[in-house]
Amino acid sequence: MKVCKVFYKHPLMTLAEYCMEANDTSWLIKNGIIDGPFNNTNVAESLIGITSQALLLNSSSINKTDSTSITGENWPINRSVLMPTVHPPEIVNQPNTALFCAILAMGTFFIAYYLRHFRNSKFLGRSARRALGDFGVPIAIVVMVGLDYITPGTYTEKLKVPEGLSPSAPEIRGWIIPPSGLLAPIQVWAAFASIIPAMLVYILLFMETHISELIIDKKERKLKKGSGFHLDIVLICLLNVGCGFMGAPFVCAATVRSVTHVSAVTVMSRTHAPGDKPHIIEVKEQRVSALCVSILVGVSVLMAPLLRLVPMAVLFGVFLYMGISSINGIQFFDRCRLFFMPVKHHPQVAYVRRVQTLKMHLFTFIQLLCLVMLWVVKSSGISLAFPFFLILMVPLRAQLRFLFSPSELRALDSDEPDSVDNGEEEPDFYAEALLPG
Repeated sequence: MKVCKVFYKHPLMTLAEYCMEANDTSWLIKNGIIDGPFNNTNVAESLIGITSQALLLNSSSINKTDSTSITGENWPINRSVLMPTVHPPEIVNQPNTALFCAILAMGTFFIAYYLRHFRNSKFLGRSARRALGDFGVPIAIVVMVGLDYITPGTYTEKLKVPEGLSPSAPEIRGWIIPPSGLLAPIQVWAAFASIIPAMLVYILLFMETHISELIIDKKERKLKKGSGFHLDIVLICLLNVGCGFMGAPFVCAATVRSVTHVSAVTVMSRTHAPGDKPHIIEVKEQRVSALCVSILVGVSVLMAPLLRLVPMAVLFGVFLYMGISSINGIQFFDRCRLFFMPVKHHPQVAYVRRVQTLKMHLFTFIQLLCLVMLWVVKSSGISLAFPFFLILMVPLRAQLRFLFSPSELRALDSDEPDSVDNGEEEPDFYAEALLPG
């Protein structure tokens, strides 16, 4: 969808159409800079006229003040009189931009995806293959950013990174948002009414945090230290209270980064029978590496000039890779493929053996309808009510017991992975960061 929007902004046009777009000065005419067809004399005369008029207005304002005391206090405050601020429109209809962005996005995806499969190939040593697989996404980003850098003639939208640390609107607000209101006093009823959207936001943060913890705290990881489900929620709530006073975005557990950290400190078996997958021996449970990662994320503020070189199309490729990798092994998508597969070719898994084919397709169709409904709500003007619709899935799931038996629901809605073996020895952390169910 993101790449399609790029094609919408920069459609493929003929050479004559690009030339006409290059000479289009409608935004200058619209903002009153020029009043006729484009030519150098017209633009120059218009700008000279604006400047002269501004200087005359400025001098008349100064004459009304004390000529012996021209300071910053009696200088005209309306600086817009000197030179009107004209914001050019969004850059559109650039030649080769759409195709080049598609190349950057798909190139990033294919490099990362190939290195993921190279992880389990027979080339090089095991440590080298695993390193290339783990750093496949950074390698893909560096390669595609380098390709964009050596192609300066083609416009690509870059990542927007502010300089340093400052409030979002320093001319309006400071670091702390006053509880009484920023631009106008908050009514008492509005303060109590905000409890409703606060509960909806809390539901999202609660689910995102606990989904991350459920993925990490699997039995096969053999974690020795106890899980902190309640403590983590308390810490998240305290952090978000501080974010509320500062007007900062709310924080929650980062699923991919958390799974990445656990995978990095996991020790896999090296001596196993031929044909068997490596199993987890232990997990080095410590917090030093996670602390270092968080510190480096903060230090990235100093790397703003480098981050501004990253095209948005490269990030689209990263998101595509993360999405495709994370849906691998999800039972819902496996059952969706069975819609178009003859029964004799269905895999021998629990939800196929224990559930009738018609009822299995019915359960998948209900899930698909719920997914479409959530997507429509998220993409519409009522997206604020998305958590409410998400909570409605709970009573809907409870009512399915009238259509399916408990054994069928356990097979169709199991937390345990029950998909066809794809032959991979070690999935990367993007493949492990999938939603349960």
